[in-house]
Amino acid sequence: MSDLAIETTSLSRRFGELEAVHDVGLCVESGQFYGFLGPNGAGKSTTMKMLTGLLEPSAGRISILGLELAAHPIEVKRQIGVVPEGMALFDRLTGSEYLNFAGRMYGLDRITAGKRAQELLEFMNLSDRPKTLIVDYSHGMKKKLALAAAVIHGPKVLFLDEPFEGVDAIAAGTLKSMLNRMIERGATIFLTSHVLEIVERLCSHVGIIHQGELVAQGSIDELRSGVAARHENGPSLSLEQIFLELVGGERRATAELSWLE
Repeated sequence: MSDLAIETTSLSRRFGELEAVHDVGLCVESGQFYGFLGPNGAGKSTTMKMLTGLLEPSAGRISILGLELAAHPIEVKRQIGVVPEGMALFDRLTGSEYLNFAGRMYGLDRITAGKRAQELLEFMNLSDRPKTLIVDYSHGMKKKLALAAAVIHGPKVLFLDEPFEGVDAIAAGTLKSMLNRMIERGATIFLTSHVLEIVERLCSHVGIIHQGELVAQGSIDELRSGVAARHENGPSLSLEQIFLELVGGERRATAELSWLE
């Protein structure tokens, strides 16, 4: 078995009386493309924030690349990249300025940061307007820049929160190409997304959280096998069907709406 890139034990987080995440035990092996799924409000973003050191757990432990996050926060953050849902870019910088800044913050020397920034801008098709401020970027351009900033230092683990939300097909293709290259080079990717087709196409392993609890974890084939006995066509179940089965989702018939009858 490969070393674990991400491991949590009894991970929990409370907000007053609300327990948003309860006793979650994640096991993500190095080199996996791991999709983390759940309905709205299930605890995905809260878990992601704890894994990346943005939110302190109420209980439990987190280990990233064999290091306890609580004991070695700086060492861990040097080896990970994060694209949060809100992206948190510096709008009054150009793309080049922002990437150079990100590279320097990760400890790259000035020459290396500049070289990698230029390579990333060209790869992401962002180099044709060098003086354009980030505030004037489209949503898709901002997503690509946020990913470029997250990988400029060559992270061993990459955390992505809804990276394809609001991104057109061309930009999405560029992002997928980079992510697949990272996996080929041995990186680990932890991805949250509501677009189950993308997760099924990209990810080798999946974890599903529901009402703050991890209800399933494993390869897509393992999850499919786990629910196959309940369906005559079990072996051909899509990830969406597996997801709905595990979280108890139900589709409402459009005929229930009076004006659609």
